Amino acid sequence: MSHAISVTILTKNSQQHLAACLHSLRRFAEIIVLDNGSTDETLTIAARFPNVRIVEHPFLGFGPMKNLAAQHATHPWVLSIDSDEVLSPELPDEILQLDLRDTRKVYSFLRHNFYGKKHIKACGWDNDYVLRLYHTGTTRFADLPVHEYILTDGLQVQPLRGTMDHFSFNSISQLIAKMDQYTTLFAREKRFRKSSSPAKSYLKWAFSLFRNYVLQRGFLYGYEGMAISFSNANGTFYKYMKLHEENQRLGISLVITTYNWKEALGTVLRSAFQQSELPREIIVADDGSRDDTRALVECLARESPVPLLHSWQEDLGFRAAESRNKAIAMATGEYVVIIDGDMVLHPDFLAGHRRAARKGYFIQGKRVLLSPELSQELINRGPAPISPFSSGIKNRFNATNSPFLSKLFSKEKTGIASIKSCNMGFWMEDIIRVNGFNEDFVGWGREDSEFAIRLLNSGTRRQNLAFGGVAYHLHHQENSRQSLAANDTILEQAISEKSTFCPNGIDKHLIN
Repeated sequence: MSHAISVTILTKNSQQHLAACLHSLRRFAEIIVLDNGSTDETLTIAARFPNVRIVEHPFLGFGPMKNLAAQHATHPWVLSIDSDEVLSPELPDEILQLDLRDTRKVYSFLRHNFYGKKHIKACGWDNDYVLRLYHTGTTRFADLPVHEYILTDGLQVQPLRGTMDHFSFNSISQLIAKMDQYTTLFAREKRFRKSSSPAKSYLKWAFSLFRNYVLQRGFLYGYEGMAISFSNANGTFYKYMKLHEENQRLGISLVITTYNWKEALGTVLRSAFQQSELPREIIVADDGSRDDTRALVECLARESPVPLLHSWQEDLGFRAAESRNKAIAMATGEYVVIIDGDMVLHPDFLAGHRRAARKGYFIQGKRVLLSPELSQELINRGPAPISPFSSGIKNRFNATNSPFLSKLFSKEKTGIASIKSCNMGFWMEDIIRVNGFNEDFVGWGREDSEFAIRLLNSGTRRQNLAFGGVAYHLHHQENSRQSLAANDTILEQAISEKSTFCPNGIDKHLIN
């Protein structure tokens, strides 16, 4: 028996092939069975084998579960096997005779895939070499919920001669059940990382069916080849349709900064109430306004279609960074869109941000500058339709709302040029990672640029939103710039030190 290799197996209701699987592994000293809620005879079967140790844990995704199983292993070399896989008699002999002193190697072997008792060598099931033997001090599985794999960067992959039988499916019902499970995991994993649409789903379905049944010779394997080909195609269709649906659902918290301009704030809030896609909540980040602003927010909260919250701090001068942090700390959404209290929103403003949202990016939107006359008109009568051809607006391209053009012209950009927090979107996890806005900033200017610098330094990328997230900037007198020199110094320090975190940030306001 080998004392250098531990075997890990994930199980859930795996009674059908588990005994044969474990029997083929009887020569290994240790087998870790990590079960996530079996209700059949799986655990009873596993307990019959003296080299098996059972661990139970809720399902985390296949990659995390395989890494967790490896953490329970006694030996540094791990052989990862699925519960429906059976090693050929030759494969354990070959593995146990390996010289395992070179920890920079990983080992693969050929897997024969079966539908029922028929060995299928088509539909992409042939030439199926799988990596399964690795050293835990050198590598691990990628933390993916589905389609997990052993990381091999800088490692040597060595194929073995032995083979393994994989008893994938016995029936159409099993094909459908696994398809549903895997497509759901795929959609959750790729949510806001990959785009999808009904048209894309259909085209991928058609190509998958043609590839599996014709190009990969599924037609040679009777009804089994047809069943596998259609299942693979349907799985492709449903995973992209599920992804499309997942990408439509985004919990957005809308944060609106304000200070003693309740007339503008009232118009902005009413434009937020009219969004085609409503936020989870609206939070007013109030930097010390008088009581009339509080009264306005309390009044409008009664007509708001979503919770309207008021975050207020004492008026001790311009402290936008702290005001934003306090408001963001109240947010329950996974995504935060920040606007100023002088930005009237197009009805599709949040829909544009949702379409542009991608994991690993923050969004910089634009603004449409309004004349004093048009600004006063909106304040007097409330939000009203504005087109790129309306009088009283500047930068008319910014007033164009088009999902098609937005997809074409919204581009990734490096650096902090033209950073403006009057129209920005962030993932909450990214905000927390860099500790929000730096509250060392007092007085107008640069707190948004410094925040963006830390995001960029931490690996979050910038996406400029064009032809979407349209917002109209009400004309007003500019704020005092007397603190700009001191704030520039803080910004330059963050740039020179390549800062990714600020000590004086949002963490002090977070409950959890």
